[in-house]
Amino acid sequence: MALRFASLGSGSSGNGLVVERGRTRLLLDCGFTIAETTARLGRLGLAPRDLAAILVTHEHTDHLGGVARFAKRHAIPVHLTRGTALSLPLDFPASLVRFIDPHAAFAVEEILVDPFPVPHDAREPVQFAFGDGDRRLGVATDLGMSTPHVEEKLTRCDALVLECNHDAAMLAGGSYPRALKDRIAGRYGHLDNDAAAAIVAAIDTTRLKHVLAAHLSKENNRPELARAALAGALGCEESWVGVATQAEGFDWRSA
Repeated sequence: MALRFASLGSGSSGNGLVVERGRTRLLLDCGFTIAETTARLGRLGLAPRDLAAILVTHEHTDHLGGVARFAKRHAIPVHLTRGTALSLPLDFPASLVRFIDPHAAFAVEEILVDPFPVPHDAREPVQFAFGDGDRRLGVATDLGMSTPHVEEKLTRCDALVLECNHDAAMLAGGSYPRALKDRIAGRYGHLDNDAAAAIVAAIDTTRLKHVLAAHLSKENNRPELARAALAGALGCEESWVGVATQAEGFDWRSA
């Protein structure tokens, strides 16, 4: 039984990733409106009723912004840390909330979920690995730097979705205010292409069948730069590296 995954879209205007095994389908983050989320699920052949749960990485709008309305409309349980949950609306049904421990793996039906904490400017941010006991998908977006624990969670994955938010030179020379540049490039901001490549170079990639650059900045990066950085670390052709786009995400892939 395949472990599949697909992106609804990735970037500062909204994020969402679907992970599927058998009849279990999880939505990681939801930064879109109800209508947009439904439409993007439809592109993948899914409807809201197909989702077993929503998992949330952190409270920033492009990840949490659509969660409450969508989950409430369709009565979907939401798994998130207590820190992230502080940003849910006060009227969000407690019956739909599932608190998670950032250091404790758990199962949602047929999918094993392994959260791990990351350095990011949010209350209690996590990223996730997903598996079925045989295959493993690692997802790491929205972190300012790597840690040994992050690399431990991402090593020996069969598929990897990794943040390549910006090119350091483009950010430094761009039009953003200095405070915003410092935040993005800081230890609790976002990974640049070289930092993402360094993670890939540090982990065991012998099982890797897919790697996708995600959360690219519209203003401060280009897909070809992200591909080149990751391909250089992997020693592969640049065309082998995928990119999750804001408008289209990416289609189904099997881990």
